[in-house]
Amino acid sequence: MKIHHLNCGSVRQVEAPGLPTAHAVNHCLLAETEHDGLVLVETGLGLDDIRDPTGTLGGDWVTMAQPLLAEDETAVRQVARLGFAPEDVRHVVVTHLDVDHCGGLPDFPHARVHVLAAELDAALAEAPSFRYRPAHWAHGPEWETYEPPSGDDWFGFASVPLTGLSANIRLVPLGGHTAGHAGVAVHDGTRWLLHCGDAYYYHRELVADPEPHPVLDIVQTRSEVHHDLRLGTQARLRELARRHGDEVTIFSAHDPWELDRLGVAAGA
Repeated sequence: MKIHHLNCGSVRQVEAPGLPTAHAVNHCLLAETEHDGLVLVETGLGLDDIRDPTGTLGGDWVTMAQPLLAEDETAVRQVARLGFAPEDVRHVVVTHLDVDHCGGLPDFPHARVHVLAAELDAALAEAPSFRYRPAHWAHGPEWETYEPPSGDDWFGFASVPLTGLSANIRLVPLGGHTAGHAGVAVHDGTRWLLHCGDAYYYHRELVADPEPHPVLDIVQTRSEVHHDLRLGTQARLRELARRHGDEVTIFSAHDPWELDRLGVAAGA
């Protein structure tokens, strides 16, 4: 399975000690599967967001996030540059439905959209709000929703096989950020990749002595729905990195330095 690491929406600039200043990103994956077409993990910002940011994203979110609103960063334009058509994306898997994670859904209207049921329920109940914007699903996606299973079948985490996809792509519930937040695990044929969404925001949160980012940590603490659950999830991710770092590559949605390292390593 060939994996492309994409930035589908640069937002405000951030700094970190010893690292170049960079725009925070919306890290997406595009998987070329053998039997299931293209699978897009997250969508970032979409064409409608670029054309009418206040209307689709909301003015308060735009003021906070300071998105660059570059059309060539949208997933649909990057899919085209790779030689594919939008309808080649048969599945979209989202960690959650915050505006910057599902803004591109209208650009892939024929895709089946996979999400935890609790997340879709929360989005439909709370929208329109700062985090959930109904413009992103007004086209009527084909939703596939899932309940979190019991057990710990994936490196000590529960995981959810996805309808119509091989077991090499699955949801991994990672609670705390939203009502139905999950990671997405993808096996590339050699090792697992775990897209953690917003379970953490900065790579130094996964070291033995965690170092939250002074700016990104404000965003994640203000947007959490369950503080203790979020911190517990991060502790479990640190343990996963410590015990299985040779088998699983862990990354989050918005850390630009992770995307730079993984994108270069993957040849994306």
